[in-house]
Amino acid sequence: MLEQCTRPLREVGARQDIIREGDTPDKVFLILAGFACRYKIIEGGRRQIMAYLVPGDFCDFQAFILNEMDHNIGTLSACQVVEIPRSVILAMTDRPAIARSLWWASLVDSATLREWLVNMGQRPAEQRIAHLLCELLVRLEAVGLVTDNTYMLPITQTDLGDTMGLTVVHANRMLASLRDEALIEVDVRKITIRDVRRLKAFSGFNANYLHLDNPARMTRRSDAWIPRGDLSKARTDNADPG
Repeated sequence: MLEQCTRPLREVGARQDIIREGDTPDKVFLILAGFACRYKIIEGGRRQIMAYLVPGDFCDFQAFILNEMDHNIGTLSACQVVEIPRSVILAMTDRPAIARSLWWASLVDSATLREWLVNMGQRPAEQRIAHLLCELLVRLEAVGLVTDNTYMLPITQTDLGDTMGLTVVHANRMLASLRDEALIEVDVRKITIRDVRRLKAFSGFNANYLHLDNPARMTRRSDAWIPRGDLSKARTDNADPG
């Protein structure tokens, strides 16, 4: 059933909206390759990015229950996306193991949002960025997109500023500071974490909110749980992440 749900693929170019605020969400989107984000535009045209979506992530699978979207979902890089109709999502929830996996994914999304609120509200700018880089390292590692603590990060400094609530200049200075402290390397849109332990300690990063060690998600013959990203693993192992 899951295999059938992930076909056909839709190619979406970089910097395009998958769904907009005010649209009727009659389907659910699943990212199979590339980077996307949730964001809102506020008065004056300013943008706040509220979440990054990586391969294996649903774009709010529960949103189809609502009458209209209250935020936008847009691509940051070229993406491969699957559109799953409302009827198929409802059919998936009739399968207990899949339903619990969807529930788990929704709870992790909520936990991640809480952590982002703490990060934005309580940490200095340099630590905010370091925390985000640690989170992406762990999430991308879980779906096989990290090699030697290096991963593609197809975002601009403007994107980073819109995520962290910083100006472009300030975001650039904070990245430079992390480089100067020998914590990271930045090569175009590729990030290398030079000292994972130090970066996690510096940012106060604890991956517990991602719940990647949840034993209920381990595959069992009678009750298979689908870890975040496994839906797309066969298609993303050789895919360009953007």
